[in-house]
Amino acid sequence: MTRTLRDLLDAAARGVFPAADGGTTVVAQPSGRDAGVLAFTAHSVVFTDEDPAWVRRTLASADCDALAATMNVRFLAAFMERTGRRTDTIDVMTVASGLAGGPPLALAEIGDPDHPRVRSALGRRDDVRVWTADGGVLVLGRGVAGRLEVAVEVAQEARHRGLGRRLALAARHLSGGEPVWAQISPGNARSMRAFQAAGYRPVGSEALFLPR
Repeated sequence: MTRTLRDLLDAAARGVFPAADGGTTVVAQPSGRDAGVLAFTAHSVVFTDEDPAWVRRTLASADCDALAATMNVRFLAAFMERTGRRTDTIDVMTVASGLAGGPPLALAEIGDPDHPRVRSALGRRDDVRVWTADGGVLVLGRGVAGRLEVAVEVAQEARHRGLGRRLALAARHLSGGEPVWAQISPGNARSMRAFQAAGYRPVGSEALFLPR
């Protein structure tokens, strides 16, 4: 049976990962917007509508450890050139299960937001919803393959009080029982700590390619 990207993500959210066999799985893009690479332990997934034979030839020519090829700069640059897409960074992919009950802080949903974090989300996600808290913003939306993704922003004056952790935890209470995904730059140690403290676990890395 052919597995879709959503199948692979749903399995990873349950803690079931592709075999750690050093291989690369190539699957179709889930939408015209999203293409990219996911790297799990000793197995990668490339989601693209490009020829799988091109993917495998390009990986073989990356001149690096085969396990690192999908996230090697040579392959990522070739992917951008081939597709005409852009990418920002390689993120750590984290996920947490949904939780029952209300969120652990007061939130107000807003319908017409104008915030840099929200504008960024609208270019990457569908069905975006936004809540504000005292000193923070919480965004939920449908991202890659329809998975539920969260992003949070904490104002400078509200930092070092645990607000980021509480916003990340609130997303789990607002998910309707679904797993919630968060992609975090590895260098953003503050955000990594906040999401891990809120119960999100790292499951892999991700390079997302979007249309220019």
